[in-house]
Parts: sequence; C-alpha cells; structure tokens
Amino acid sequence: MTDIETYMLELGKQARAASREIGRATTAQKNSALLAIAKAIDSNRQGLLDANGADLKAGVEKGLNAALMDRLELTSERIDDMIEGLQQVAALDDPVGEISDLKYRPSGIQVGRMRVPLGVIGIIYESRPNVTCEAASLCLKSGNATILRGGSEAINSNQAIAQCIAEGLAEANLNQQIIQVVETTDRDAVGKLITMPDYVDIIIPRGGKSLIERISSDAKVPVIKHLDGNCHVYIDEKADLDKAVKVAVNAKTQRYGTCCTLESLLIASEVSSAVLPELVRQFAAHGVELRGCEESQKIAEGLLPATEEDWGAEYLAPILSIKIVAGVDEAITHINDYSSQHTDSIVTEDYHTAQRFLREIDSSSVMVNASTRFADGFEYGLGAEIGISTDKLHARGPVGLEGLTSQKFVVLGDGHIRQ
Repeated sequence: MTDIETYMLELGKQARAASREIGRATTAQKNSALLAIAKAIDSNRQGLLDANGADLKAGVEKGLNAALMDRLELTSERIDDMIEGLQQVAALDDPVGEISDLKYRPSGIQVGRMRVPLGVIGIIYESRPNVTCEAASLCLKSGNATILRGGSEAINSNQAIAQCIAEGLAEANLNQQIIQVVETTDRDAVGKLITMPDYVDIIIPRGGKSLIERISSDAKVPVIKHLDGNCHVYIDEKADLDKAVKVAVNAKTQRYGTCCTLESLLIASEVSSAVLPELVRQFAAHGVELRGCEESQKIAEGLLPATEEDWGAEYLAPILSIKIVAGVDEAITHINDYSSQHTDSIVTEDYHTAQRFLREIDSSSVMVNASTRFADGFEYGLGAEIGISTDKLHARGPVGLEGLTSQKFVVLGDGHIRQ
C-alpha cells in the first residue's frame, strides 16, 4: 500500500466516524460552528490573503491563464462573501430530522419519511478556494462529514481556510474531522477518494468537463454531477415579442461564464422576421457574436454560419447560436436532441403550449417567460448550492441542503402487530 493510499484510507475512516457525530448534532450546534468558522475567517483575514498571495505567485510562474487566475484570487471582498455565505447557511432551515407525509394505514400504524444526512461526501474541485468554505458549510448544516480535495493551484489558500474551519469546529465543541481538507496535491489522492465506498457515500465533482468525465468514469462511489450547460430559449409564435427580447438578451448577457447562460436561441418562423432584427441589434450592442442557420441569415445581417457543432456547444463566452424552427414541435425535438438537460425556457402567451413545453422538455429546470439565469440555488430559495445536477438520481437541479440529504421510512405504532 502506498503512502497516498494509507493517508486517504485514514481520512476515510476518520470521516466515517465523524459522520455519526455530526449526524446527531443539534441545529444549534451546527449553527454555532458555522458562525464560529465565519468569525475565525474574519480574524485570520490577513493570513488568508498571504496564503492566497503564495498561490497567485505560483500561478504566474506556472503560466495559468487570466480566467484561472481570477478564480484563484481571494480579495477582501471575496472573504466578506465567504463570511456572509456562512451566516446565510446558518440562517437556513435545518432539513435533518424533518418528518413528512405521515399517514395512518388501515392497520393503525403511521408511516412517514424522515430526512437524514447522506453520511460522508467527497468533493473534488478546481481553482476557487472559496468553494472550500461553501462546500464545508453546506455539508456541515446538512449533517454530513466531508472530505474536500481542492486543486493543487490553491493548496495554500485551501489549507489556510481549513485551519479556520478546524478552529470554528473546536470552538463549537465538534469533532474537527467532520470537515477534512486533503493536504496533498498528489493526483493519486483523487483516484483513491472516488474508490472508497466503505468510507465515502457520495462524490461531487466541481470543475471542467474533463475532470467531471474522469470522475464519473472511474468512481466506485455514486456521483452527483453536471457536465455542461447548453441552455436554450425558444420564442414561440404566440410570444409577447417585447418580453421575448428582454428574456433572451438577459439570459445571454447578464453573465457569460455560468452554466445557466443561454447558448442557443430558437425562434418560431412565424415571428422570426418581426423579432430577429431587434435581437441582433441588442446582441450586437453587447458585443455578442451570432451564429445562425441559413434562414436566420436571410432575415438579419451580421450572423455567421452556424455548424452542427454549434447546436451542442456550451460557449461560456459572448457567442450565441440562433435557429429558426417551424414551431413548438420542432423546438422541443431540437432541445431534447441537443440540450445538456440543464435549463431551457419558452417565451409564450399560450397556456397549453407552455404546459406542453414544461412536460416534454427533459431538463433539470424548465421555465416559462423567464431568463435561464434564474437557475440558481439562491434564486430558487435554496440558499447556497453545491452545484447544479443534470442527473436524474438522486438530486436534480440546484443541489442545496435538501439535496445533500436522503429519506428513510419511519413507522409509528403503539404495540401494533401484523395479523
């Protein structure tokens, strides 16, 4: 057995034992720990900035690109956001122990479901050190132990945050092994973490497509994942066109680099001539490159030819593909063929068409007359989120506290016996 295997197995054993402790902790204890971690982060602000400075210096030496360097950087404002996030999670309702659907059966027993922690959650992520804090807070509040493995480029920042987390747990009289941050940058640690089903119940990868595909392929532990966000807006023939322009432009331009940003716009042919020129004008004002089908290029100037690859692309950039479709039938077929099952929206004033779109689009979030940018845990009232799952089991859509729990049946009787 290698040193990495020994180290990861020890983390796993400690996490399993700690999961039982946090699983029975009270809401008050968990909230106390979250607020103590926030206090520790605030008190150690300069130490976090110094550790992050070391990572940034190493990043420059490694030649990390500007986008990675931006995600890696911790500023005082981002530290404030971490503190506010911890306080927000502390204010959320605790899902653990909640009993729902309690009903009497003909035998006289009551049967219901109780929400319980998943156990031990392994989280693998890249670049952003604030994920260490976000992931730790959600796992703690949902009653789970966690093993966090951040990217090697953020090792100093993550270890500094880990020290603050340990300090907060100790102040709340909770086991510091409830939240463990992997100390090695050895890539073999990831391979071991995802193949320890005796000690890890769920793996959540957060990062680029290649990372998530590797984890999904090699893991022996269930994975909650999303691969990408190829999101659509369909402007129906019965859409309010002013509303349609507003929704489409916001869905694309409010932020370019998120998984719920609009990447492909579909327009019903009946209204395409009326709405496309104005859309092109507004997108041009935002500097968005437009790639359109042949019919769309005939209607408006300034569109580059779209290729087959464009219909399935997640650009994460000011680029948008546009396709004219015959109507809702073609729109639904196109979306279900090319969508990544993340978030898709229809703009229409027709109730029956809207209901059909909601039923037939096979995505984790389906919207009517709303920007895809609302696909976010905070906007859904879930508070912070660990990510957005495009899986169908066990969680789908934004994964907040409830998504980090499961349910078990509970039966209440009074000496009942089965006849």
